Amino acid sequence: MDVAPPFFEWANWPAPPGVRGGSTRRRGLGASQPPFDTLNLGGHRSADGDAGEHVLANRVALREALELPSAPRWLRQVHGTAVFDADARTIDGMLVPADADEPEADAAVTRSPGVVLAVLHADCLPVLLCSDDGAVLGAAHAGWRGLAAGVVEATFDAMRVPGERVIGWFGPAAGPANYEIGEEVRAAFVDGDAGAAAAFTATRPGHWRVDLYALARRRLAAIGVTRMHGGGRCTIGEPQAFFSHRRDARTGRLASLIWRDI
Repeated sequence: MDVAPPFFEWANWPAPPGVRGGSTRRRGLGASQPPFDTLNLGGHRSADGDAGEHVLANRVALREALELPSAPRWLRQVHGTAVFDADARTIDGMLVPADADEPEADAAVTRSPGVVLAVLHADCLPVLLCSDDGAVLGAAHAGWRGLAAGVVEATFDAMRVPGERVIGWFGPAAGPANYEIGEEVRAAFVDGDAGAAAAFTATRPGHWRVDLYALARRRLAAIGVTRMHGGGRCTIGEPQAFFSHRRDARTGRLASLIWRDI
């Protein structure tokens, strides 16, 4: 495994040769000022108040520091299930206009070496997937809304690879010790899958702590994807390492990336 720079955490998973992935950390690179310090990669058009030029500079600095083979394919994420095909430049079979630099989607797939997929997050769960031969890659932004709606299943479907041939890694997200939610979140999962109740721990009337990692593993296992790694970090509980919207409200965005070397 590559030595991790201070601003990046390499995915710890048995990926095939040439497939690389991981998640950024909030400091160690970048020009953003508090509370976005320093490597805020959030959408340059709406970054919770950060200067757009800082975000753009941070994205350029990240590409240069990691020696990425191309600029990441950034998405305009809306907590949905749409998947961007980065090779065909389509979403649900519809061509994305050439001037749309950030297609509206919450996941992406590619079969091309050198294409860098990226999802932004600051408590939501980033899911990186690849086929065991490295030919197909996927990345999904799975907050509770997207996870409940089926974004990981949609990403898997777009990869068109049997579940037993998929390997995955969970990047840093809101962890089960700190992520408290209300009845509507629990109902979104348990109403359609009683077994999902095991991922929720009661805290006070009408509230639970939720294990997003466990919910994602359960949904992936149901479609045959069982070789998942990661899932041990908490964005809320590690303020020096990660941005967290739940903890800080006004904050930056991390990025999880996956690509195959040229």
